[in-house]
Amino acid sequence: MKPIYKPSGRALEYSPDALACNIYTGCPHRCYYCFSPTVLRKDREAFYTNVTPREGIVQAIKRQLDYGAVNVDNKQKDGSFLPYSIPLKNKLIHLCFSCDPYPIGYDTSVTREVIKTIKEAGCHVQILTKGGTLAVRDFDLLDGNDWFGVTLTGAHSEHWNMKDEPNAAMHSERYETLKTAKKSGINTWVSMEPVINPQEIYALIRGSNNIDLYRIGKMNYHPSAIDWAAFGRECERLCKEYDREYYIKADLRTEMEKG
Repeated sequence: MKPIYKPSGRALEYSPDALACNIYTGCPHRCYYCFSPTVLRKDREAFYTNVTPREGIVQAIKRQLDYGAVNVDNKQKDGSFLPYSIPLKNKLIHLCFSCDPYPIGYDTSVTREVIKTIKEAGCHVQILTKGGTLAVRDFDLLDGNDWFGVTLTGAHSEHWNMKDEPNAAMHSERYETLKTAKKSGINTWVSMEPVINPQEIYALIRGSNNIDLYRIGKMNYHPSAIDWAAFGRECERLCKEYDREYYIKADLRTEMEKG
């Protein structure tokens, strides 16, 4: 097993130069929009209930870090693959794409071991979670070279949360954890994708001074009545007005250009 890998496709927009690692086999948060079971070709219920650390993941990560590079097969225009190596020194490693590094209701000590192993090798982490305050325990391992992020969809109320992200932390708890990270000297970011409630996204852009980077997208895998072109333009307008560092994801940018 080589758990550290080079992302492709949409995942590259979370950090084009970063590598990634998925720690767990599933996620218990039961977000209705989750794409991971489809991508991983797993039964959705099994994905929600079979949440364990990938076997031997800490040792496998250490072996890769000791080797000092990640081997990648780069697909060429003719369909062939040209292998090359990406040096790991000082690299940012994203945790996680196909799972949450802080699954609520489970032992997340493996996540701490993964972070510690990565940091001891001179690399850095970019965390994305809906696990709320669970992550605070590990802030002592992070510094100004690391990024802590949460997903904020606009599903801020208890009604929205229970319906759309039933086992994830409330948005208010996620935001409080961001504030703690900011006070701890850690870079902070939000993934505003998928978007469920645009008005709450606007309010976050206007009112937050604890977020260093906004990555803004849309709803890609489920139907939505939201006018994405108007949404994207308003987000961009607000980011500029309030001097927010932001990135509009490609799918949303396409809608903005069409509308």
